[in-house]
Amino acid sequence: MNMKPASLDCHSTTAKLYAISDLHLSDKKMQAAIASLPNFENDWLIIAGDVGENLEHLQFALNHLFEKFKQIIWVPGNHDLWSSQKNDAELYGEEKYKKMVSICHSYNTITPEDQYVKFASGTNKCFIIVPVFTLYDYSFRPDDIPITQAVDWALEDETLCSDEFFLIPKPYENISDWCKMRIKYTQERLEKIPPEIPIILINHYPTIEKLAVSQIHPRFKIWCGTRNTENWHLKYNIKKVVYGHMHTPSSQFINNTCFEEVSIPYPITNFDNFLLKDCLKQILP
Repeated sequence: MNMKPASLDCHSTTAKLYAISDLHLSDKKMQAAIASLPNFENDWLIIAGDVGENLEHLQFALNHLFEKFKQIIWVPGNHDLWSSQKNDAELYGEEKYKKMVSICHSYNTITPEDQYVKFASGTNKCFIIVPVFTLYDYSFRPDDIPITQAVDWALEDETLCSDEFFLIPKPYENISDWCKMRIKYTQERLEKIPPEIPIILINHYPTIEKLAVSQIHPRFKIWCGTRNTENWHLKYNIKKVVYGHMHTPSSQFINNTCFEEVSIPYPITNFDNFLLKDCLKQILP
């Protein structure tokens, strides 16, 4: 396999930076869609989480995308971290995450554990690309609901995320503790970025609560992020936040930051005419 090293210098201004998330390759039709994606030569691709539900899904995606894009940037979603508990050899929590990072590195894919890279827009302005992994902590809930009652509050509206069964946060006691560690790790790295350099931040989850909106299940938002990221776009020089998870693609400006939701809208009603390239969102230039 020919490795394609990520450059620490600004990338060629002729290249484009695309993004997509929530491929959910447990669906065989999505596997066919990714295999039929055309080549994008010198362009880069952000995958903002939820490639699939096991290591084979990630390997399948990178096998195809590695040859189609010059550089891939990946962050994990909640589905990527699922474990069934039916196999004694199965990886859980942080151990599974580390294995996925290892697989990404075998395809020279940039992860939240790697040195940040730079990318130039069409105006020659250099951005720093910051992939992050934050999880959630049930803080997207009413102030009068204790965290211990957050899931019960969602259940009152007949809403329950499958993470409660399949996302096992070992070695942490709970998902909130893992989230707390990831926030601390990420903020320490963000603090080291020179404030004059604009940031493209990538996360699976929305970083502010007002974007964690599900029209069908409004209380699903407790599984959609953390209030600890609420002021990041104000505190740091973040020009764009690229995220998925909500399955409602959109572009919104909030406090002069563009929030790009890049997930594939579900359900896909006509797979016969579905082209994955139509779901790619151009982030830069």
